[in-house]
Amino acid sequence: LPDMCTADVTGKTVLVRADLNVPLKNGIVADATRIVRFAPTVRDLLARGAKVVVMTHLGRPDGDANPIYSVRPVTATLSSEVGREVVFVPDCVGPTAEKAAKHHQDGKVLLLENLRFHKGEEANSRSFALRLSVNGDLFVNDAFSCAHRAHAST
Repeated sequence: LPDMCTADVTGKTVLVRADLNVPLKNGIVADATRIVRFAPTVRDLLARGAKVVVMTHLGRPDGDANPIYSVRPVTATLSSEVGREVVFVPDCVGPTAEKAAKHHQDGKVLLLENLRFHKGEEANSRSFALRLSVNGDLFVNDAFSCAHRAHAST
């Protein structure tokens, strides 16, 4: 497998698994530490010409699309930390996510909706993992705090 630091990512869509499971208070990020620590990965990939698609989880919605657990509030903080526009995508698989990834504009970052809105994530579903994989050419696991989990995205 190519190392992220040496791989040629120019013009490629890089699907990045992040751990942006941050506390929210009244729909606002209350502690941005995880976002701040993740931002250099995104900036590096962008500087090297990659199109970046970020996937993460937030809370424990138990496979239901509960708006309380939407990652949408993370968008503004991630954008501020990366210094680029972050576009929220209201699903992580299916036609909406696939279209967004396919028509991804250079210099922008896509943030896919909460992985745990789908039961396949925590069930470690191979078919769910394959549905995620169509959103990128390369994969980077930057979610080391989640890497021990037997989930489809890790």
